Amino acid sequence: MGGGAMPLTPMAKKLIIINVAIWLGAILIVQKFFMDEPSLFLWFGLIPERMVNGFWIWQPFTYMFLHSYSVFHIVFNMLLLWWLGADLEQRWGSRFFLTYYLVCGVGAGLIYVLGMTIYYLASGNFGLMTIPVIGASGAVFGLMLAYGLLFGERMVYFMMIFPMKAKYFVLLLGAIEIVSLLNTGGRDGVANLAHLGGLVMGFLFLRFWGKWSQQLMQGSKRKKRKGPKLRLVVDNERKFEDKEDSEGPKYWN
Repeated sequence: MGGGAMPLTPMAKKLIIINVAIWLGAILIVQKFFMDEPSLFLWFGLIPERMVNGFWIWQPFTYMFLHSYSVFHIVFNMLLLWWLGADLEQRWGSRFFLTYYLVCGVGAGLIYVLGMTIYYLASGNFGLMTIPVIGASGAVFGLMLAYGLLFGERMVYFMMIFPMKAKYFVLLLGAIEIVSLLNTGGRDGVANLAHLGGLVMGFLFLRFWGKWSQQLMQGSKRKKRKGPKLRLVVDNERKFEDKEDSEGPKYWN
């Protein structure tokens, strides 16, 4: 990305600590004493077949906190979470930032499951339905989308070399993911559809959250105003009404 060093904001810091702790725990504890790597990913990675046939509804949440044992996988995702999360959390606050991150991660997983199911029904290829998807990239791609929308005029560095505006950077990433998905069909070990799912989910959430929250707030205000009004009648002539209160967002993934 561009600019100088970014602060490590509170919620982004907690998410990074959780991800790294789970990664280290999986390597040092779970794999060594309790279960091997395939078993861990089969239970807590995201497997479309398990979601569709077994209804393993925890997987769209747990998969985003697992990473392969390659250092590059988790370091890359956590650096992006830090760089992108710093500005977004400062703009939104920790609570909304966490909500957005989780919604993008879960939504990316569900879109992936839906896409793989449609592909299986259309092609008869069942293989991709059984491959675990792991990683925070779906949520991170959602952060990229938000960064491009909110800070679109900022300069970032594609591949750390080529300067471009953030909004074009996001468009370029989306195009790369689409081309990769069409060329490989998801057979190169990278869950491109989950990446695209993070972009789509981030856009939908930001697009409709404002309207939904505004309607919710307006509904809450209307309920408060529907209470009975006190009326004092003196000599059947003078009437006083209480005034209303005006005060009223295994695949590497």
